[in-house]
Amino acid sequence: MPAVSGASDLFQLLRDGQPRTRTELADLFGVARSTVALRVEALMELGLVAPVDDAVSTGGRPSSRFALRTETKAVLGVDIGASHLRVGLTDLSGARLVDASRDLLVSEGPEAVLDTVAELGAELLQRAGRSADDLLAIGIGVPGPVEHSTGRPINPPIMPGWHGFDVPGYLHARFGVPVLVDNDVNVMSVGEREAAWPDVEDLIFVKVATGIGAGIICNGALLRGADGVAGDIGHIRVPRGADMLCRCGNYGCLEAVAAGPAVARKLQASGHAAEDSLGVVALVNQGDHEALQLVRQAGRDVGEVLSACLSMMNPAVIVIGGAMALTGEHFIAGVREVIYSRTMPLATQHLQIVQSASGLDAGVVGASMLAIQHALSPESIDGMLAGVSP
Repeated sequence: MPAVSGASDLFQLLRDGQPRTRTELADLFGVARSTVALRVEALMELGLVAPVDDAVSTGGRPSSRFALRTETKAVLGVDIGASHLRVGLTDLSGARLVDASRDLLVSEGPEAVLDTVAELGAELLQRAGRSADDLLAIGIGVPGPVEHSTGRPINPPIMPGWHGFDVPGYLHARFGVPVLVDNDVNVMSVGEREAAWPDVEDLIFVKVATGIGAGIICNGALLRGADGVAGDIGHIRVPRGADMLCRCGNYGCLEAVAAGPAVARKLQASGHAAEDSLGVVALVNQGDHEALQLVRQAGRDVGEVLSACLSMMNPAVIVIGGAMALTGEHFIAGVREVIYSRTMPLATQHLQIVQSASGLDAGVVGASMLAIQHALSPESIDGMLAGVSP
């Protein structure tokens, strides 16, 4: 398909979902109606724009209106955790079409995990009645630091064999589409904001599960930092953890004190059957007194670190997610207790500290949004219009 000048700009306007006639589009862009007709036709050939209900007639034949078509194409959102894999196929509005999950250790290595991603992705396309040509992009969250420019994990503590692995290249070879990779908590913060806080400009999403990390939305944009490790709060030293060895090699990290496995170990030492974060959640849901106390204290430890973050950033919302958030108000109560006692009232007067609305789906939702944002970007649309392979 030959590229049509200005078609990408027209598409970006139509992304707001508002149907418009050719005449309205011509007036907005200051070009002839015939020029708009060529741009609309090019986008219709890609399956990205379609006519909708007729506009109100002012005499004569009613004019057709055109809008973004979200149902014809799809993206894959992939959430890779320490011990789980979740994959969702969504349309271009972010609506979930089908999904699948597997219990899978990330420590099995990149080939084993990504082969499973490819297997599930192909299965989901088939279940949804879609072809490989309908897939525009793949978004992935992984539980470790990622070099954003390349999508390669960098020295991830719980991902042996993944350092420097070309995740985008491996899956691009299977699906032939762009692959966006980021740290799982960054991805979850994008998903949570999209699902529950679209109008909030400053938000911190905290994942507390096997590890602890934060995704930071600042002025409406994801904050990655100079080397992509902004929000790595799990390895900030806390006083209570002075003699506790963290898997990063240091002593006293927040993660070694307050993450799910740390709480589970304390419960095991007193004779409780709690192997991991979900075991802790189960005991809390049963009303176990010791589990409740330990979870509340873990919340206090996280709150101690967040109180410093709060003074630095002054977010409007702090969202608590990950497996430990499934303990509900017990964990969050500990977070609130410390934050409100140690932070200036001006910084907390409008602050909301809440449980994740997306729950365990936050990773897939966020990964899907990364894929959609890339697939519908001006650069991607220009490439599709020019017939350039991604």
